[in-house]
Amino acid sequence: MSELFQTFADNLLPILLIAAAGFALGKLLKVEPRPLGRVVFYILSPVLIFNLIVNSQLPLDRIALVLGITVAVVVINGGLAWVLGKLMRLERPILVSLILTSMFINAGNYGLPLVSFAFGEEALAYASIYFVGSAVTLNTIGVLIASLGRLDVKKAFLGLLKVPYLYAVIAGIIFRNAGWILPTPVERAVTLLAGGAIPCMIILLGLELTRVQWSKQMGVISVSTVLRLVVGPILGWAMSAVFGLPVPARQAIIIESGMPTAIMTTILANEYELESQLVTAIVFISTILSPLTLTPLLLFLGR
Repeated sequence: MSELFQTFADNLLPILLIAAAGFALGKLLKVEPRPLGRVVFYILSPVLIFNLIVNSQLPLDRIALVLGITVAVVVINGGLAWVLGKLMRLERPILVSLILTSMFINAGNYGLPLVSFAFGEEALAYASIYFVGSAVTLNTIGVLIASLGRLDVKKAFLGLLKVPYLYAVIAGIIFRNAGWILPTPVERAVTLLAGGAIPCMIILLGLELTRVQWSKQMGVISVSTVLRLVVGPILGWAMSAVFGLPVPARQAIIIESGMPTAIMTTILANEYELESQLVTAIVFISTILSPLTLTPLLLFLGR
């Protein structure tokens, strides 16, 4: 029991403390999360993704494999959520909310620091690629799915052109493959922005949790939480085992696959007028319960 507590204190507690600071900021000073959310969405996260791609030392085939596994885990979880939602006969906005919250994870603001604390730099490199894959998927497929809750297919696809992550990935791949070096002022600006992305995302998590309003959709909340915290790491373990990835890659993929629902889903829910109360409730519940699943998982993977 003491080993479990030590694992929690060393790896999860620092992240939760920063989120708690954001929660206190929102409660005491009534700070609105949406302005910070837009800064994260349009500036900090795209710059972080660009920086991770440019500086990654992993071979391209390994990067492609991790990205493929990321997409597979996301799509399978989404498919399971769709099937279960259909069986529950959910209305379209609620079904879309269930799919979004089951598919997309806090791979960056929660997953990256957790993998770094628990497993070190080599696992962090793989976790960074997973984050890139999940972020790009969230802001392409996720935006498309969210917009389909209210918009038609054509408008949904046109909306993808407004997502900055696509351009960050394209620019990062071009710079890496061409061997270009950023001018010193630009490189320092990118480094500063990338370094601030994760703390801001954790603070944003805390701010968003101040807006939680309880939802009566307990069945939907339960299904999404189980898919995220239980089914997710099982899928990550299965995929990494099938492809025979090294231990650091398995550690990163399994932990990232078991992260709670992404805070960005609340932003998408607000932007596209989905069931925002339901989405924020799922984010809150999955985040609060995540130490119960992640702590033993960290202990198991660290042995």
